Amino acid sequence: MPGTRKLGRKSDSRNAMLRGMVTYLLENGKIETTVTRAKEVRAMTEKYITIGKDSSLASKRQAMAYITKPTVVRKLFEEIGPAYASRNGGYTRITRIGPRRGDAAEMAIIELV
Repeated sequence: MPGTRKLGRKSDSRNAMLRGMVTYLLENGKIETTVTRAKEVRAMTEKYITIGKDSSLASKRQAMAYITKPTVVRKLFEEIGPAYASRNGGYTRITRIGPRRGDAAEMAIIELV
């Protein structure tokens, strides 16, 4: 089935988890998670970094509506957006690190390039 991955959660819970992970990734630059979650987080993170390259009021409001911490929104528009100004996409890297010990889920590290 094409479209978004459901990640074994209802849409409210899934959206809350993705918002938190995107916020954490933009704040710290790196997350260790499962491969499928990393792929969903990549899509949303790249969308908001592209929004962060445009410093209009509408862009800032759009980012504030999704990203959970105002300090991270400020960092997105003051540091991250200008750093990727000359780059057209591909702001993140996913590196597979092997199976998780408990349930053998495929793990990955997603980081800002």
